[in-house]
Amino acid sequence: MIELSEANVLEYLERAHHLPRTGLRVATLAGGVSNTVLLVEGGGVRLVLKQSLGKLRVAQDWFSSRERIRKEYGILERLENRLPSGSLPRVLFSDPENFTFAMTAAPKGAETWKDRLLRGDVDPKIATRVAELLAGLIRAGRESGELRREFASQTVFDELRLDPYYRATAVRHPDLASYFGELIDMCRVRDYSLVHGDWSPKNFLVAGSSLVSIDWEVIHAGDPSFDAAFLTNHLVLKSFHQPCWGVRYRDAGIAFWHALRAGLPEAAQSWFELSAVRHLAGLLLARIDGKSPVEYLRTADQQSAVRSFARSLIAEPPTQMEEVFERSAHATHSA
Repeated sequence: MIELSEANVLEYLERAHHLPRTGLRVATLAGGVSNTVLLVEGGGVRLVLKQSLGKLRVAQDWFSSRERIRKEYGILERLENRLPSGSLPRVLFSDPENFTFAMTAAPKGAETWKDRLLRGDVDPKIATRVAELLAGLIRAGRESGELRREFASQTVFDELRLDPYYRATAVRHPDLASYFGELIDMCRVRDYSLVHGDWSPKNFLVAGSSLVSIDWEVIHAGDPSFDAAFLTNHLVLKSFHQPCWGVRYRDAGIAFWHALRAGLPEAAQSWFELSAVRHLAGLLLARIDGKSPVEYLRTADQQSAVRSFARSLIAEPPTQMEEVFERSAHATHSA
């Protein structure tokens, strides 16, 4: 097989997919720690190639099956007519032997929602749209037993989330081992809908009125409150990073939850938010003490403040996310 790079991708496209290389330019995009992602454009061509890695780019040893790329382009194809037009990349071709597929690129000038949030550009309308898209995913998975069966496997989710986040953090916090064990069980037992597994601001590309959701390699059937907690976790962590913009992050979080509640299936209303609060506490600790610590909380004081806040949610869990943001505002001002 071929390991794609800026140096060889045009030759690969010409040889394997008959795409003339003349006039084409290549740039490496941020693919997180688990993929090689290349933008190819020029002469009317604009596409993104994605190839999964077997060993992730982190300090600790962290491995995952490269076969996960097949799940990613598979779910994009299955959801194309189930979620709003333009909200997902469109698959152009796939190459399972090289663990690669090509997809449409986001509009020119698109940037990640994460980048906007980190500079204090916090628009609650984007949070609302992200929530509406998540609610649509949950409804699609709930309504289709076929989709849940096709993407039932949690192997990749275990490799990329449960093990490096929950199990690894439990080692650092042995007194919470049973708590993390319960979170893992919730993910495994609650076969309610589809779960993206990485519902993070870095995985939403924003350009004008366009919002595109990317990175679907962790898709599986399970507990969708994990996704809601995952997104909430990023907003809370950013309030510890930039307390001066804490009110903005809070408003975005509240907008997210208002829209999500409105779009959830009625049967999920009784348990969803309480479950998300439990996941949130575990994820807060995981992004400090797991295998993939958040990169912008660098000081010992910041990390200690997040640990204390997460433990307070475990000891006295709130029933609504509004209270989480109220308590985080107090915690960040006290830190």
